[in-house]
Amino acid sequence: MSISYDEFKKVEIRAGKILSAEKIPDTDKLLKLMVDFGEKVEVKKEGEVSAPVDKVLVSPTEANTVTPTTEVIKEYVNVPRQIVSGIALRYPDPAVLVGKTCMFVTNLEPRKIKGSDSNGMLFAVSTPEGGFSLLEPNDTIPAGTIAA
Repeated sequence: MSISYDEFKKVEIRAGKILSAEKIPDTDKLLKLMVDFGEKVEVKKEGEVSAPVDKVLVSPTEANTVTPTTEVIKEYVNVPRQIVSGIALRYPDPAVLVGKTCMFVTNLEPRKIKGSDSNGMLFAVSTPEGGFSLLEPNDTIPAGTIAA
């Protein structure tokens, strides 16, 4: 079966760093991976500010006249994705995957697999003779890099 180049262009392939890996209970083949794709979300926090940073207080009396204000502070935090992959038989100790950067398809529709949400697909290759390999970019490729 062939697909057109335009169809292939729709597939988003990204490098992702595996942050954690654990076997999904009551399954033989499934691992739950938490993967960093460099995706950040904005988090707003409210913080109390006593005085503007550039204001110099001259006396203790003046310090008592400053009215505390609330300011919204914006922060950006990494949000890893959960990926379910059927590679548990290849990795009896899933901890060996932690820290690896691998390639993933990241724009698939989310799926529920044996009760666990999966938000992407790990790229791996295998042969009929039992050969197996994850697709791993070299060390210079950071998490989130999109394949060209």
